[in-house]
Amino acid sequence: MKENVVQIKSYDFAIKIVTICKLLQTEKKEFTLSKQLLRSGTSIGANIEEAIGGQSRKDFFAKLTISYKEARETKYWIRLLTDTDYLTKQQSEPLLEDIEELLRIIGSIQKTIRNS
Repeated sequence: MKENVVQIKSYDFAIKIVTICKLLQTEKKEFTLSKQLLRSGTSIGANIEEAIGGQSRKDFFAKLTISYKEARETKYWIRLLTDTDYLTKQQSEPLLEDIEELLRIIGSIQKTIRNS
């Protein structure tokens, strides 16, 4: 079976998000924003999994679009948590690099589907 890069990267990213949210909740006692980050950050991979199991090309594209939107939202929460000093630049920069990569990959897949 061929390796699915976006599937692997989104799952690895979700693990990082779970880890950072646990840190935010235990060390910073921040629960509201971290729950938002946890929800959107783990939803990216979950929607990619749903897309892979989609019943049709239209279903695949719809789930992929949701995944892209969740990635954009996740980027927002990471930036907000950084700018409000819950996350340090050292903590957020690798996450922002990962989310940008996921956005490029998902966007590229969307473009390919639209053009075919």
